[in-house]
Amino acid sequence: MPSGLFALLDDISALVKASAASLDDVPAQVAKTTGKVSGIVIDDTAVTPKYVVGLDPSRELAIIYQIAKKSLFNKLLLLSPAALLLGYFAPWAITPILMVGGAYLCFEGYEKVHSLFSKPDRDTEPEPVQEITPQELEKQRVGSAVRTDIILSAEIMAIAYSQVSDQAIVNQIVVMLAVAVFITVAVYGFVGLIVKADDMGLHLAGDKYPPATRKVGRGIVKFMPHFLSWLGYVGTAAMLWVGAEIIAHGIPFTAHLLHDLEQGLASMPVVAWLSKALACGVAGLVIGFVIEKLVALVKKTFFQSRK
Repeated sequence: MPSGLFALLDDISALVKASAASLDDVPAQVAKTTGKVSGIVIDDTAVTPKYVVGLDPSRELAIIYQIAKKSLFNKLLLLSPAALLLGYFAPWAITPILMVGGAYLCFEGYEKVHSLFSKPDRDTEPEPVQEITPQELEKQRVGSAVRTDIILSAEIMAIAYSQVSDQAIVNQIVVMLAVAVFITVAVYGFVGLIVKADDMGLHLAGDKYPPATRKVGRGIVKFMPHFLSWLGYVGTAAMLWVGAEIIAHGIPFTAHLLHDLEQGLASMPVVAWLSKALACGVAGLVIGFVIEKLVALVKKTFFQSRK
């Protein structure tokens, strides 16, 4: 009996040592996974600030905190377990789910581009203005932000799982949890800095600071509106680029095309990256256009059938 107990303890000790050794690679795996989802992270960072525009400045950080808290909850308790379960029971479903998410990003990106260049229809009557309290508007903004974030977070966690799917289960869990926490803190911490930058600029422009500091503060205040506009364009481009690249990697033919493009320009890494991003951006516009037409057709058919 004692010998059996000692053998069991030896087995447990060996298992713990093996797990500890495998966990040494976790930081490298987290860094690698974060690099793979950088496009989606850029998109998430660029999209979020718009949800606090026009709201009470004193509520900006509180709103961002609400969005970040729900984003982390979704990543840790919903999306990570779902990715692990799918990877174990139905690994074939990961790629189609990623492609559906990519199609949604293309659709959203195309809608944004279309709204930038389309002219308002003067023949249509404007919709009646709906009165809403600041609290209700804040709740709507948070809900809208969380809906967008859950799509992006699902893409992040699915890609994170794809990077560690061949690892031990302990590594999978630790890496995915680490990626969820790191990306959420990084994205929403940076978003918080962005939305409060103008307030910091106003503070630095106060009379109690020397002229050089006041000049910097005024420069920040003038620069931030342009930066936010630029960030919105970057977010839209990232939506199209990331969405199309996810779809392309799910189709063997287009995955080979992207691989051949990168290999053909391997001697010029920057040109290779720009070429791939441009090709994916254009493809994302085309995919978004097709989806938008299909959605409009389905809506029209459904409306006529109801009439």
